[in-house]
Amino acid sequence: MKKLFILVLALCLAALPALAEAAAEPDAVSSASVNDFYGDGILTGDDLMNAINAYSGFYAVASVNEDGTPNLGFYIYGCVKLEETYYLQLGLSPNQTTANVDAGSELVAMYAALPAEGATYPTSGARMQLSKVTDDALIEQLLQFAPQGYTPMYYEITSVRSLG
Repeated sequence: MKKLFILVLALCLAALPALAEAAAEPDAVSSASVNDFYGDGILTGDDLMNAINAYSGFYAVASVNEDGTPNLGFYIYGCVKLEETYYLQLGLSPNQTTANVDAGSELVAMYAALPAEGATYPTSGARMQLSKVTDDALIEQLLQFAPQGYTPMYYEITSVRSLG
């Protein structure tokens, strides 16, 4: 009986590193929605930019609060292309999302086109991983696309995935 107990204890101890790794914080962006149900409806490149700039559809920006809880906001934003890179143009008044940005939160955005005629929900659009633009010279170039008197934040679109 002692030998069995020692064997079980040894197996449990051997499994601890694997359990600790499994308990590590997951990468929510790459692990979320691993099934791609709407891959045919993904918008990318100029198609995505033009759809966003048509200002019809559903827009959202997600950030993380300082306590680790999610923050999701409904914001209408624009998209700008400079050379071959796309940037989201976010005009946010001071709120929880801007507080999260100031605290270093990454942002993820979602754009879903209006459902096609006869459809009950959107299947065309994109989820976008964003990276804040901090280069002052690049920001000056991007501000040339902003309406006069409008000083948005700019985020490079670093990856695009389907809606789900």
